Amino acid sequence: MGAIVEVHNLGMKYHSLNGEITALRDINLEVEEGEFVCIVGPSGCGKSTLLSIIAGLLKPTEGSVFIGGRPVTGPGNQVGYMLQKDYLFEWRTIYENVILGLEITRTLNSHTKEYVLKLLETYGLSEFRDKYPNQLSGGMRQRAALIRTLAVNPQILLLDEAFSALDYQTRLAVEEDIHSIIKQENKTAIMVTHDISESISMADRVVVLTKRPGTIKKIYSIRLTCDRKTPMSCREAPEFRHYFNNIWKDLDIHV
Repeated sequence: MGAIVEVHNLGMKYHSLNGEITALRDINLEVEEGEFVCIVGPSGCGKSTLLSIIAGLLKPTEGSVFIGGRPVTGPGNQVGYMLQKDYLFEWRTIYENVILGLEITRTLNSHTKEYVLKLLETYGLSEFRDKYPNQLSGGMRQRAALIRTLAVNPQILLLDEAFSALDYQTRLAVEEDIHSIIKQENKTAIMVTHDISESISMADRVVVLTKRPGTIKKIYSIRLTCDRKTPMSCREAPEFRHYFNNIWKDLDIHV
């Protein structure tokens, strides 16, 4: 397997009433196919901006991004984006929500419908396909949002604080669900989170950004001794505390 995402010498500047603000500076990163990478950093360091650039939603001031060897020049079907809120439409059923991306891209056909039904069945939402979002728990809504993202069969999944709106217990359960689904579907994932424990328990590598202007301070390859690589079991690994303490020190957060 090779790098499916390549970020070269990336920089991003904004213009504001107070002058020019440098959000990101000299970001260089490669993500391998099938890899799960988490990005952590202090508030305001440009984590979400980096995801938006990878998704093609923002154009960087400097540098370039390649997905599958092709330059990113705008939004494309190769990237699926999952946000903090699920953004399910309350007036549409779960099935109607899940096929929304296919409708927008005009790729809804018998083949893609069959794929959606398979995803709903595999991940426990088939019996809820005719329900409405307000009839589902927060965890189930997030699962539906992920299936909606997977329905268009993207190469890359981008997750921006995707679980932070959930209560702690639900969050842990959804982490298990989402991690399992992403691995079973063999997707490449890049997730932004402010939760160090979440990053260590879910990721193959953790990228630590500095405070603004954000640049890469350190990258950790996560190697944990656990029977099954799930977010819950990984938190019990003896190496977990070591990674947590080092990343905490790298973030240099003062409270």
